[in-house]
Amino acid sequence: MSKPLTYRDAGVDIGRGAEAVRRIKPLAALTYRAEVTGEIGGFSGGFHWAQPGTLLAGADGVGSKLLVAQAMGRHDTIGIDLVAMNVNDIAASGGQPLFFLDYIAIGRLDPDLVEQIVTGVARGCQESGCALLGGETAEMPDIYSVDGYDLAGFCVGQKSVSLPSPELGDRIIGLASSGFHSNGYALLRHIVAVQHLDWHAHYPATGSQTLGDALLTPTVIYVKVLQELWKRITVHGMAHITGGGIVENLPRTLQRGQGAIIDRSRWEVPAIVHWFQEMGQISDSEMFRTFNMGLGMMVVVPPEAVMDVLQVARGFSLNAWDVGEVVDAPGVVLT
Repeated sequence: MSKPLTYRDAGVDIGRGAEAVRRIKPLAALTYRAEVTGEIGGFSGGFHWAQPGTLLAGADGVGSKLLVAQAMGRHDTIGIDLVAMNVNDIAASGGQPLFFLDYIAIGRLDPDLVEQIVTGVARGCQESGCALLGGETAEMPDIYSVDGYDLAGFCVGQKSVSLPSPELGDRIIGLASSGFHSNGYALLRHIVAVQHLDWHAHYPATGSQTLGDALLTPTVIYVKVLQELWKRITVHGMAHITGGGIVENLPRTLQRGQGAIIDRSRWEVPAIVHWFQEMGQISDSEMFRTFNMGLGMMVVVPPEAVMDVLQVARGFSLNAWDVGEVVDAPGVVLT
């Protein structure tokens, strides 16, 4: 060897990592709650919590939606998706998200790119009332391409409401999604490739947006609307509609032996969902077990509470529909 080797020669630049941390600190500070102790940069994040009760925890990522962000060169909203996928799970369990940690694995650590990603993470945390307590940024050139990266997140929450068991005859309210959220993107990208679609082109189903921008629409964060529902009515169950769609996620909030009948005519499926179904010639059954089909969260309530749920949703500029009922036969029937 002509010269001693350094970590930077192997593709890892400690200086870039330090610069990324410097940029992340003020973004994280925007999300801090009173319980946060210390700041980004320590060996761990601190959160003072003396209240009794049950803590909830979850971890998730955003899947191959990341590849759409990378194809478009847009990284400022994918962090919102990362937070949403975690905090919506906590909220669906009756919890208030308390703090969040992210993990960014990247081929070449670019402080500008990391700043864009964490800007989205901070926005998602602010929207859900969750503190960005810390995280990890790992530069791994032997695993990821120069421009490649992956994201994961971890959230801890406090259980805020105990959910009574769903009862036969309860109504199921669907809260509108903003599109595909963060599920089914492997299939969407496959259709784009097979049909030779252009990420940067406009299509009738994407309106004023390019295809790529339409598919980067951030996942809706339902935390605040659910919290308002808890104040006003007795909610019997909630289901975050993610991978597996309505047919797999709704039963997770029902009791053994219960099922649901869902009337497909009672809500508005986004035009872009219909368009992708036509482009891929996808069966209805495949669509409903892959995508949320326009409903990102489902709420189970007594029949007399339906109007209250719809009113609360409207107050958050969120469409909602009474789409079905709880029955005494297991499984989800789509009519």
